[in-house]
Amino acid sequence: MKILNLYAGIGGNRKLWGNEHEITAVELDEDIAAIYKDFYPTDKVIVGDAHKYLLDNYKEFDFIWSSPPCPTHSRINFNFQKNLKYPAMELYQEIIFLRQWFKGKYCVENVIPYYPPLIPAKEYDRHLFWTNFLIGTSKYTNVQHILRGDLQTKAKIKEVELDDLKKVNKSKVINNMVNSKTGQYILDCATNVIRKEKTEQTKLF
Repeated sequence: MKILNLYAGIGGNRKLWGNEHEITAVELDEDIAAIYKDFYPTDKVIVGDAHKYLLDNYKEFDFIWSSPPCPTHSRINFNFQKNLKYPAMELYQEIIFLRQWFKGKYCVENVIPYYPPLIPAKEYDRHLFWTNFLIGTSKYTNVQHILRGDLQTKAKIKEVELDDLKKVNKSKVINNMVNSKTGQYILDCATNVIRKEKTEQTKLF
């Protein structure tokens, strides 16, 4: 299966996906992209604008995962009320675009925002997920809200060695990581649906 992993970070969501898929990752930060490439050398890693890459290349993939930047949507941003910015609408642009034009399966992930979501989503593991396939109820607990000041513990929970994170903001990188088991579960749901649809299509002919 051909997978596009947008705003890939160091690949927390991708950690348990294995190597049987053809995965393309897009990350804007060159240093973060280099860490991703060290972790997943078989993936194609592109340093660039994930939002534009999606628009230009969406037809090439079977499954797309997108995790647009979350700070302008975050409840932390609202609670502290410092340097407030307009919510970045790339999040909803991508949801609408994928819903309308993408023929495969997609997952757009973001934080639970400080406002009512403009498009209904599924809450899973203290995040919101917009998908065109069914996912269940949360199995995993994201403990970042409990351990905000304990970077070492968060790194251990997310199975990352701090020494591997060179030239980057370690706290930001770890906080932005999706729980690897959540990433695996979402992909498994999409894969099962794709497999079922292919089987049903084969039966028609």
